[in-house]
Amino acid sequence: MNFDNLINGLGEHTVNGLAVGAIYALVALGYTLVYGVLRLINFAHSEVFMVGTWTVLGVYTFLGATGRASIPVILLSLALALVAAILASAGTALVVERVAYRPLRKKNAPSLIFLITAIGCSLTLMEIFGFVLAKIFGAPFGRALQSIPTLVREVEIFRIGNTSVSNIQIILVMAALLMMFALDRFVNHSRLGRGVRAVAQDPDTAALMGVNKDRVIMLVFLLGGAMAGVAALLHTMKFSITQFDIGFLVGIKAFTAAVLGGIGNLRGALLGGLLLGVVEVYSQSLWPSNWKDVTAFVVLVLVLMFRPTGILGESLGRARA
Repeated sequence: MNFDNLINGLGEHTVNGLAVGAIYALVALGYTLVYGVLRLINFAHSEVFMVGTWTVLGVYTFLGATGRASIPVILLSLALALVAAILASAGTALVVERVAYRPLRKKNAPSLIFLITAIGCSLTLMEIFGFVLAKIFGAPFGRALQSIPTLVREVEIFRIGNTSVSNIQIILVMAALLMMFALDRFVNHSRLGRGVRAVAQDPDTAALMGVNKDRVIMLVFLLGGAMAGVAALLHTMKFSITQFDIGFLVGIKAFTAAVLGGIGNLRGALLGGLLLGVVEVYSQSLWPSNWKDVTAFVVLVLVLMFRPTGILGESLGRARA
């Protein structure tokens, strides 16, 4: 273990970890929303994120956007890619809910059936992008890693001591904080949000009070998908790649972040994502980089062993304003 590397670059590692953790946090919000209402681990959510990354690539390709374009063109491309990614990811999440989960709910299927169905949806979406669309349309679909144009070049904005903070890092962290704040305000202070909390706390009583459970569940999947769409754009800004299975590891780490913060807790998802990102980057400085993915699994096991309710451990239905 190289402790000198960690200590000497502690500031840089922390900033990098927060930037990566911001992506995990946004994806984790989808897991936490669905679990808070349905008590369902929606493992297909990782592929909802994957669809968003491919949508960003599609928009850039259609517009012919590159980093050499003018600033107005770059801003327009980013805005269109963001809207398209949100719509695509939210639409995919809604389709998964309507096609896969709603029929099971009507049949009062046991939790294990929902879990198996979620895994099946995840694999189906991966194969659609990795095999089916490649057969129909050819490139860029397929199993090969695809490069995404870098529209925003990473440059240093300011420096604190030996720690450099770049524009991309600021964008990622601020976007996660803003989306978390907006979602938290919506859930805790809007009429629709009260419906979400009511169904999360007691769906039968909520139905007796006139809350439409199916609409609330649709809303939850749409909101979670929208968060995944935002995360998809941020991921392409940071890493500039996509692949048919790119959501697999991101999804597992986002799920770990949700469990770490307290699954079913919106603020916990943000906290868990940021913490996991920092821990992961710290581990890269201590061990070889190919061990960094193992860190998420180790954290998940430790949390489930010693703190299964997570750091905050609040359910969505009892979340405080």
